[in-house]
Amino acid sequence: MKKCLAAILAAALALAMAGTAFAAQENITGELVIYSSMYRFVLDMLDEAIREEFPNLKPGNDGSFFVYGGTSALINRIYGEMADGRLQCDMLLVAEPALSLELKDAGYLQAVSVENAAELLRFPFDEDGCWYPVRVCNMVLAWNPELEAEWEARGVSVPRTFRDFAFDRKLKGLIAMGDPLTSGTTFAAVASLIQANHYGRQYLRGLAANDVAILSGSETIRRLQDGSVCAAMILEETVLKAQKDAADGGGDAHIACIYPGDGVILIPSTVMTVAEGHSLNGNLKACEAVERWFLTEAAQEKILEGFMHSPFRSMRQIPRGSVSTDELIRKDLGVKWENAYHSREDINLAWTEIVANR
Repeated sequence: MKKCLAAILAAALALAMAGTAFAAQENITGELVIYSSMYRFVLDMLDEAIREEFPNLKPGNDGSFFVYGGTSALINRIYGEMADGRLQCDMLLVAEPALSLELKDAGYLQAVSVENAAELLRFPFDEDGCWYPVRVCNMVLAWNPELEAEWEARGVSVPRTFRDFAFDRKLKGLIAMGDPLTSGTTFAAVASLIQANHYGRQYLRGLAANDVAILSGSETIRRLQDGSVCAAMILEETVLKAQKDAADGGGDAHIACIYPGDGVILIPSTVMTVAEGHSLNGNLKACEAVERWFLTEAAQEKILEGFMHSPFRSMRQIPRGSVSTDELIRKDLGVKWENAYHSREDINLAWTEIVANR
């Protein structure tokens, strides 16, 4: 009898706690708009998850919580809106932390406390709580393994390092990458590779000498598949998604990742809440709740489904088809984010003069 009563009381307590947690999320109301550079299919998953977690919170962008754009394109938009003193969003999820440093210095970010952040996260975060990493992108090289013999017959070796990618002259006209002027992750990769402790500005001259093609992710995949490009600098997540999509259709993507021997480039993407006086809706309560939700296991599962790595120390799961996140961290070339922030214009100008206008 006592055991039965204890079980009933435990069940009642669990229900009461569940009801309290659910009610707390129901209390999050108003509208919310988030600028984000994540792929649209990931944003669709997150949009649905936020609706379930916060049933009374309204999406403020034509039925969606998210406004999508490449990080660099969003940065240009943000700069324009800063001239009026108010952003047309309430939160940001962009691909490189340099913008977080810049917006904090400009007074545009609201500090949000996250309990035990140091124990939770294996990547740096703002000690004042103005930004936290919520996903980790990984810049790698990619190739078509089925064409290796053909390239060898032509005297071309598939590059296994970022160094060879830019400096092996047999690759001239046979390499591709994204545009750092529109892609935040490509900007981060360029910022890393031209650091003095890596290859310096000579890396840009190497890319120009190798006549690198500047392509979108989808076009890069297509040209790797048809053999008009030997290798490409590309996000791991783009390759992994192409592999998954092909497998789901019963086929083969004819593309694979190369984890460069001289290191990968990890880009921890941050979540930020816009300061109340500079945000679109001034809905600070909702922003704080959603920001903390992004740093939960439920949200991180969506990140993994989007083929990105988790910043959580405890997360052993990895994106489908990838390798250990801890192993990648050990091989990370690193980006000096303060330098990327303060040198953004200079880096973009160097890219334009040396590579884009070659």
